[in-house]
Amino acid sequence: MKSLRLSQIWIYPVKSMSGIPVTSASVRPKGLEYDRRWMLIDEEGTFMTQRVHPKMALFKTSLSEDGLKIHFHTDTLNVPINTTEGAVIQSRVWNDPVVTQEVSPDHSRWVSERLGVSCRLVFFPEKNPRPVDPEYKIQDDHVSLADGYPFLIIGQASLDYLNSLLQHPLPINRFRPNFVFTGGEPHEEDTWRNFVIGGNKFAGVKPCSRCIMTTIDQDKGEKGVEPLPTLARYRKVNNKIQFGQNVIALEYGQVSVGDEITVHTRQPEAISI
Repeated sequence: MKSLRLSQIWIYPVKSMSGIPVTSASVRPKGLEYDRRWMLIDEEGTFMTQRVHPKMALFKTSLSEDGLKIHFHTDTLNVPINTTEGAVIQSRVWNDPVVTQEVSPDHSRWVSERLGVSCRLVFFPEKNPRPVDPEYKIQDDHVSLADGYPFLIIGQASLDYLNSLLQHPLPINRFRPNFVFTGGEPHEEDTWRNFVIGGNKFAGVKPCSRCIMTTIDQDKGEKGVEPLPTLARYRKVNNKIQFGQNVIALEYGQVSVGDEITVHTRQPEAISI
């Protein structure tokens, strides 16, 4: 068996906007540094995603020494890394109440005009709490504005196997992982309990249930059909389609592309192909 190696690292600064591939990242309790620390909310304070607004895929993001940048076609919006003066807003991600801060009315207006929907761009301060599901917590675990868990890992072999069944192969960005690894068998990440990336300890806690966002072309911002029908044929459990493993960090160091992955303990395999 080939050794397991971290091959890609992704962060998604603004929830449901495009991701950024990086060569290394700092591991924080809520997720990778800068990962899903911003999001769009509607007039009721509820989070907005590509599930309802697929056009959000057309907003690209980048990081520089000056801060976060949001790009829409030829337009660019500069966003400060830390928002300290914006209005405090009671927001919601699924059933979780979260206290956020609006970056500024001008920033919200810029995004609203290009998205074609009234929204506000908000920031989630690192000190603000958002506990993970208590059924799966290991310690006092918290998460950023991601759907439910701080990290998501997917094996390249898992994607390769899926693509072997599809008429048109899909890129990894359909599945929004933080970590991609090479080596091993398709979906072996399902079985990982305690593992190490480089020198940083992690724990796999729950397979990731997939939704309609996986059908959205990230270059066109348009919904399609695949991969859900194909995945449903061999990755469906209790009426949920699973692809990838949700993860919690046990240590908060640094990870880099090329790091070796060592699996220390495993759990029963959730699904076989």
